Amino acid sequence: MIIAFRIFINILIVGLFLYSKLLPHRDKLNTKYDKVFNFFQSIFQPVLNFLKTLIKPFQVGQGLSVDMTQIVLLIVLLLLNNYF
Repeated sequence: MIIAFRIFINILIVGLFLYSKLLPHRDKLNTKYDKVFNFFQSIFQPVLNFLKTLIKPFQVGQGLSVDMTQIVLLIVLLLLNNYF
């Protein structure tokens, strides 16, 4: 059971990485990959929207800020993966 949970968390980590990279290019995805993208979006979008209400963007320069929600979610997933 613990191995299945760790595999699931690892899949979510890879999915989060691909989700963040493909989000700007979503309209160019093939049908096969669009279904996979939609699956991960259905998981991550509600979580990221909730985190955006709690975490403000981090200012890294004048008029330049970084959205920390994906980084926080990645850290949580990595901690869960290491905990089990």
